[in-house]
Amino acid sequence: MPRRTRHHALFDKLRTPGKLPGFLKAASVCALIAGLLSPLVQATPAAAAASNDYCGGQCSDILPPGENGNATLAQILLNQAFGTQPSHAEDQLGPYSNLATGYSTLTDAKINTFFNDSSFGVPSSQVASTEKPAGRSDVTIVRDKPTGVPHITGTTRYGTEFGAGYAAAEDRLWLMDVFRHVGRGQLTTFAGGVASNQGLEQEFYRNAPYSEADLQAQIDNAVANNGTRGQQALADANAYLDGINSYIDASDSGRYFPGEYVLTGHKDSITNAGTIDHFKITDLVALASVIGALFGSGGGGEVNNAISLLAAQEKYGVTEGTKVWESFRERNDPEAVLTVHNGESFPYGAKPDDPQGEALPDAGSVTTEPLVYDATGTGADQSASAASAAATKTALSSARRGMSNALVVSGKYTASGHPIAVFGPQTGYFAPQLLMLQEIQGPGISARGASFAGLSMYVELGRGQDYAWSATTSGQDIIDSYAVELCQDDYHYLFHGTCTAMDEVQQTNSWKPTTADGTAAGSYTMKVWRTKYGPVEYRATVGGKKVAYTTLRSSYMHEADSIIGFQMLNDPDYVKSPQTFQSAVQHINFTFNWFYADSSHTAYYNSGNNPVRASGVDSEFPVWGQAAYEWQNWDPATNTADYTPASQHPQSIDQDYYISWNNKQALNYTTASWGDGSVHRGNLLDDRVKKLVAAGGVTRSSLVKAMADASLTDLRAEDVLPDLLKVINSSTVTDSTAAAAVTKLQTWLTAGGKRTETSAGSKAYADSDAIRILDAWWPLLVKAEFQPGLGDDLYTAFTNNLYIDETPSAAHGPTGSHAGSSFQYGWWSYVDKDIRSVLGQTVSGPLAEQYCGGGSLSACRDILISTLKTAAGTSASTVYPGDSLCSAGDQWCADSIVQRTLGGIKHYNISWQNRPTFQQVVEFTSHR
Repeated sequence: MPRRTRHHALFDKLRTPGKLPGFLKAASVCALIAGLLSPLVQATPAAAAASNDYCGGQCSDILPPGENGNATLAQILLNQAFGTQPSHAEDQLGPYSNLATGYSTLTDAKINTFFNDSSFGVPSSQVASTEKPAGRSDVTIVRDKPTGVPHITGTTRYGTEFGAGYAAAEDRLWLMDVFRHVGRGQLTTFAGGVASNQGLEQEFYRNAPYSEADLQAQIDNAVANNGTRGQQALADANAYLDGINSYIDASDSGRYFPGEYVLTGHKDSITNAGTIDHFKITDLVALASVIGALFGSGGGGEVNNAISLLAAQEKYGVTEGTKVWESFRERNDPEAVLTVHNGESFPYGAKPDDPQGEALPDAGSVTTEPLVYDATGTGADQSASAASAAATKTALSSARRGMSNALVVSGKYTASGHPIAVFGPQTGYFAPQLLMLQEIQGPGISARGASFAGLSMYVELGRGQDYAWSATTSGQDIIDSYAVELCQDDYHYLFHGTCTAMDEVQQTNSWKPTTADGTAAGSYTMKVWRTKYGPVEYRATVGGKKVAYTTLRSSYMHEADSIIGFQMLNDPDYVKSPQTFQSAVQHINFTFNWFYADSSHTAYYNSGNNPVRASGVDSEFPVWGQAAYEWQNWDPATNTADYTPASQHPQSIDQDYYISWNNKQALNYTTASWGDGSVHRGNLLDDRVKKLVAAGGVTRSSLVKAMADASLTDLRAEDVLPDLLKVINSSTVTDSTAAAAVTKLQTWLTAGGKRTETSAGSKAYADSDAIRILDAWWPLLVKAEFQPGLGDDLYTAFTNNLYIDETPSAAHGPTGSHAGSSFQYGWWSYVDKDIRSVLGQTVSGPLAEQYCGGGSLSACRDILISTLKTAAGTSASTVYPGDSLCSAGDQWCADSIVQRTLGGIKHYNISWQNRPTFQQVVEFTSHR
């Protein structure tokens, strides 16, 4: 039977509503609700017993806001009008949020106050419902009372995967539909032409402009290249799709499908006219392309790198300019925090001694390739243009993507003697959430954890019978930029000496106003020109020759390949040890750091198809699209090449501890993003875990405390502010404004430099004035410290390579403002190295020049005091200008995390935490 909310349960969580969106007016609510609520049949509780669970009740997880991401039209209207929540739509948000103020007194016994018990199975007293989807006898879906998580148990492989698809559609059908359209570049036609929808579809279409044939070919190749496992993956995917489509049919005929289909004009609330399209296997590849682009495709940025290198050489001359550029790039900074910290080296992406084939653009010649053509109506207005520009910037800056963290401690240093892990992905905050929780038990599958909606035929991050695993974005460079020389016209290029036509791929979208999105009618066509070296991203001249710069990533046309690795992770007969875990994740071609813990061992492995580049090619810059500079044994027909062997990927078993927060993986292993220097948010974890390990006796609660403490800490305050204050206090501060600011900053620093509420629910920060001062001061001091020495052009170019700052209230990065993830990208390492140098301290891997005050301590001090005084006088309303959620000057709200609505249900914002969206706490007590 369908899982729905009883009439009275809709009012169980009545709360004060916020502003109603324009498309829902209170007058319409009462008129519609009466006809939309229908009699519901209650599921019969049934007992469910766990089996093969070796965690001993010591595995936990959390995923806000809640498991239920579907809502009928009636539930949406009630939410918008009165703030009521469908059951299990918001019940994990409170526990997640409360850790920020509750962690200081945490004990092992209290962990599940803030997390869910992730033991296998459901005790009979906790069974909320049991169903046989589509009346099948080979699969059962049990949902638990606390969270409504589906526990899928199948007696056949087909039935198990059918149940997984059915449960996914029950919990995330609308979201799955949204993202299959995002992956195909068709979101505006499906969900409306609001500027944010335009930007979202443009961002992903530029990087993955696939035709239907392209999507099918990726499936065919993945199956053909993986033998029996490939065939099993295809069978699993088809069964999963059958489950999704069965739910679509049942919810359509029963009229309990997600209400967004009515609000966007796909269904009629009175007659039920309209259709919800069935899912097909190519939709899964479209979904995978979105997830891979967001979180698993390290690299890019070569053209921006070239622009800043040329600016450095123009400023300082070729030799010194190159030296300056390399010092800011920090490819292999000796002070960078490492995940593999035992001294083992894994060379990748190093600067070649004699670079070959570089195709640097002529100064001022670079232009971004247009994407949008023939725009009409609201596809051509000012909002559309701004959204398109933002989408282009995001799409072309994949080198700045990241998120997620991990803390793993060897049993040698724990109180129990068993390893402990606290880890998970930072995937932003959405309503419904991009991820969903589930447990799957069936032939060849035994796991519980999180999966991306629409790709949940396997658990992607979670736990097995006696092991758990998780991932962070790694960001090593699997993307290269090629300069192809044009011939005949702007749409032909030389390929191996032959003038070859570019392949034009296009998608035309149009939209009209709906109840959900009142954006006026509009349309446009997105066009991408593809070459054998990938899509065209820029145009320029090189030595006077017209070229197109293309972007080629090793996972392009291979979005489906990673399914084999996830299948292995879910197979208890495959993963039995750290070694077999590492073998499984070697089959994942996206760029991730993978972590593992069982009752005796820990492990780490860095995945991704790292291309073997031609001798002398520097992956930091564009090279000529010529055979001599291609990846070794590259086949343009299949986009396959030689990849570095598994032994050359950073990896480890049973290191004393592992941390990762998108920091550098190992010695001599270069990642594509800038900023892997002396100060990185990974230091916040490393410093805390190192202390725990040194003391010994680590427990689950102490490791959670370390994570939570880091999640509330301002990186700039902890790791840069002390030296800034040393410079200022190198002589007596006589200016009263500066002195007062210094006192406030020092007081905050002594208190821990955290952005925390005065008390739970106060919605006001302790040391709020010091936080305001630092937020205002940082961009001022960076500019005053570096711009005079670098000059305007080079300073601007470097800021295009790396943001100056990434505070919690910042509105940039792949997930925008109110996104939680903070302090990943910024100039803290540059400031740290420069200030320490001015102070006369030893700096390993220093910047090539001294910048603050030209290296003079007194001049540097004058700069810091001057900018500090300006910051101290900057009002909160200026520092935190306000947005659609927050009034100007509301510091707490500016930082707060918002579950960004992707459907009709809204949630309250929570206090800032810089931690994984889905998170596990695990300590296995035994092993098979």
